[in-house]
Amino acid sequence: EDPDTPLEVWAMDEHRVGLKPVLRRVWAPRGCRPMARGHQRFEWMYLVGFVRPSTGRVVWFLTDGIDAPMFGAILDAFAREVGAGPTKHVLIVLDGAGWHVASTLDIPEGITLEFLPPYSPELQPAEHLWPLTNETIANTYFADLGALDQALADRCCGLADNPDRIRAATWFHWWPQFA
Repeated sequence: EDPDTPLEVWAMDEHRVGLKPVLRRVWAPRGCRPMARGHQRFEWMYLVGFVRPSTGRVVWFLTDGIDAPMFGAILDAFAREVGAGPTKHVLIVLDGAGWHVASTLDIPEGITLEFLPPYSPELQPAEHLWPLTNETIANTYFADLGALDQALADRCCGLADNPDRIRAATWFHWWPQFA
């Protein structure tokens, strides 16, 4: 409506991580079986990632659960972080998870949600953040969610300081260059 209002296009996704270990292949000397310590426990937390693929900028949120009110609070915090409002418009590309489309969801001013077609994770740049965050927690045993939270927080801070790596993983050839 207003061509003078700046527009940014971001992608957003959430990733459930927990005390059930992320297992990866590891190298071991021939004849030795590699060991990855783990204990199947079912305690979870969510890592929410917003990425602007054209610049490699990311905004992370760690939460112990997610639903429509929590997602609304995350959107509000994100809008404040990037300065969305009457003078700046932010379009967020995301999937159609239940809490993204809830009728009770409060969307802050300056934020517009654009939903991807169902069953199309290959179109979501934010999906490519999770292998980067999982590098730190793969084959690692965490005693509790606090230790996992700290490891993920450190990893997310490191990734936020490396926009070239984020851009290389998330900027698809068809993603808008201006955004």
